[in-house]
Amino acid sequence: MSERSVSKQSQAKRWYTVHAPEQFDRAELGATPAEEPEQLIDRTIQTTLGDLREGGENNVKLTFQITDVGSDAAYTEFKRHELTRDYLRSLVRRGSSKVAAVMTVRTTDDYRIEIQPVAFTTKNADDSQQKAIRQTMTDIVRSAADERTKEEFIDSVVEGRLSSAIYSDAKQIYPLRRVEVQKTVLEAHPEEIAAEEEAAVDVDEDVDL
Repeated sequence: MSERSVSKQSQAKRWYTVHAPEQFDRAELGATPAEEPEQLIDRTIQTTLGDLREGGENNVKLTFQITDVGSDAAYTEFKRHELTRDYLRSLVRRGSSKVAAVMTVRTTDDYRIEIQPVAFTTKNADDSQQKAIRQTMTDIVRSAADERTKEEFIDSVVEGRLSSAIYSDAKQIYPLRRVEVQKTVLEAHPEEIAAEEEAAVDVDEDVDL
């Protein structure tokens, strides 16, 4: 390809400023090019909480997905939150236990979210203690989702309030050093869940016939 062709392609592309969702104050996430606005839809942008909010942690990674495009701006929704591998490795200690859980919850506005809380004990906990800690984590997370919208639930994760609530209750079972939410993923929107449930009803009716 000639330099002139490359130059023409570059000129044909337009740059769009990418913004975080309203719950993150529409902060600028950077800029991305595209020849056509629709090419930006579903594109993901990753940043850290430290870059997004003053005083935020750089070990918290946030991924946003473009859902709408204006004349010179692209708008996103929350897609994923996760802790960096280096930070998670730094929490592991010899002679202690790591208690993790993976679950899927639905918020009050019908978003489905996968979440993975993890607790680190001060010393080795036995199987029954680990099971009790895991159950406590599960109960608190499900209760939090049952009482919150998607935005409220994500805020409680990102701001550390959910992990603090888990720590407060679970430390009564066995001494804990740290509790974190290591990953949160938006799995499905309300309309997607409604379609799945409608399809499941249709299958059930076919079976009955």
